[in-house]
Amino acid sequence: MTTLSGSYPFQLRANVQARLVAGERYLVELLQRFSIPVLRVAMSLVFFWFGALKVADVTPVGDLVADTLPFLDRHWLVPGMGVLEVLLGVGLLARWRFRIILLTMIGHLSGTFLVLLVLPNLAFQQGNPLLLTTTGEFVVKNLVLIAAAMVLLAWTGRRPARATGSA
Repeated sequence: MTTLSGSYPFQLRANVQARLVAGERYLVELLQRFSIPVLRVAMSLVFFWFGALKVADVTPVGDLVADTLPFLDRHWLVPGMGVLEVLLGVGLLARWRFRIILLTMIGHLSGTFLVLLVLPNLAFQQGNPLLLTTTGEFVVKNLVLIAAAMVLLAWTGRRPARATGSA
């Protein structure tokens, strides 16, 4: 007849905890390796796609863009913005002039907040800045894209440190 020592539950708990910690380390290392490239590709896709819709003049936000900048001709403004967005998407994907692309992207996204100033009736319910409309939410979510561009900008040029082995 075998008896279990009183420390068995503690050993089991320590073993499970060690495996969880090892799994967490592996997941963090995986995310550190792939999250920045995935973010770059995702942002490239979004900019390219949205820009292509503007170039083809089939974007649902064409009127919003034109109404926000009424002193500019819609027929060149919307496609011109689309060309810029396509170039930003391609440049981001290709890492061409990466810092300039990201700074331009941040500037472009910051410009979308003009809707909140120029067309507040479209952005806010009953003039209340805390009650966003669909258009308001569409604009405010650009804060996340700006933050993502800032993350990419912060990581520009960073390389993982190589282990220096000493024998």
